[in-house]
Amino acid sequence: MSVTVRFAPSPTGYLHIGNARPALMNWLFALKNGGKFVLRYDDTDRERSRAEYADAIAEDLAWLGIHPHRVERQSQRIAIYDAAAEKLKARGLIYPCYETPDELERRRRRARALGRPPVYDRAGLKLTDEQQATLEAEGRKPHWRFLLPNFTDDPFRTERTEVHWDDLCRGPQTVDLASLSDPVLIRADGSYLYTFPSILDDIDMGVSHVIRGEDHIANTGVQIAIFRALGAEPPIFAHHNLLTTADGEGLSKRSGALSLRALRDDGLEPMAVASLAVLTGTSHAIEPIATMEELAVTLDLASVSKSAAKFDPADLRPLNAKLVHAMSYEEVAERLKELGTEGNAAFWGAIRENCETVSDALGWWKVVTGPAKPKVDDEDREFVALAGDCLPDEPWSEETWSEWTKLLKEKTGRKGRGLFMPLRKAITGLDHGPDMKRFLPVIGRRNTLDRLS
Repeated sequence: MSVTVRFAPSPTGYLHIGNARPALMNWLFALKNGGKFVLRYDDTDRERSRAEYADAIAEDLAWLGIHPHRVERQSQRIAIYDAAAEKLKARGLIYPCYETPDELERRRRRARALGRPPVYDRAGLKLTDEQQATLEAEGRKPHWRFLLPNFTDDPFRTERTEVHWDDLCRGPQTVDLASLSDPVLIRADGSYLYTFPSILDDIDMGVSHVIRGEDHIANTGVQIAIFRALGAEPPIFAHHNLLTTADGEGLSKRSGALSLRALRDDGLEPMAVASLAVLTGTSHAIEPIATMEELAVTLDLASVSKSAAKFDPADLRPLNAKLVHAMSYEEVAERLKELGTEGNAAFWGAIRENCETVSDALGWWKVVTGPAKPKVDDEDREFVALAGDCLPDEPWSEETWSEWTKLLKEKTGRKGRGLFMPLRKAITGLDHGPDMKRFLPVIGRRNTLDRLS
């Protein structure tokens, strides 16, 4: 089977880590199966959709390493939806309803009070042409519902009608259409809800697999029925668990701290974000994966847990650090330059294991170039002054530190922390940092001598 997947965000805000999960799942599935990835903007909400959000989505996906094979905007495909809607109207498969939201809510409350499920009673189907004309003369405009195929002859006598699918994440699934209300496909203002354009686009774009969050499971039975009403074979579905905060709360576009651009601005690597977003809530160990191709190999939709996946941003830092520690100078050279450092391969080799993010290199570059603030305790002043007198001549190598400290040990009897720590604090102003064997040659003799004086 030729694989085509899609990611269909609404351009009504910035992507957050919860959006990244389905985007990545789809991209990795396509990558693993040699398939295509369609980015399809669900921008039929005219009031809330913004071009700047669509641009931001494309930018965030590119940062993650997702490069769509095709980009579509539903707002540019309205004529296709209109034509399909007219065909369904002509076949009696969608019908007009005139209830207001308040009226519908009152009916639902009444049904619950009577112990009945709050399923729409298909009152719109009973309206005569004259009754419809009267309602429209009052200024009411109809919304349009799809008539679910959950009856034999009489739509007012529903019967159990099961829809089955084998979910790639959750296994065999069943939905009884008789337990559901006929879904609204077209709003009273003539705009389309997500369901109808999505199905038409999936058909038109040859989408073979729909990989999305488990919050869509209840909709899937209805959507399969609409696919079949349109004469199309439904795609294969996979409903993965949703990411929540560490406290178990759902993520939303209001979760600014977990927006992709906020994570990027924090200097986090896209593959650290991708690794945690994909592997959280699966049976796979959470570890930093260096490339999308490697992450695609690990993707197993059947390994996704049925429980919510708790995303803890604190887990990103250690994952990110492991990726940074493994980066070669060639991988970061341009980024080091953009940070304003002149660090070479020796500099990066000395400091990378002390960086959680590549941008941390700037702090270490300032330690190299100064101005430094040496820290010398009173009891160490004579020792530090002697160290300056004994400082080896250049050229320096990774052997210089051990040769120098060996000489100082012989002259003073100091050893261990009492020998090394005063030197580190005097040279770097810090009591921690890179291995001085590699860092000292980067700092250089002149800077070192200045700080020991």
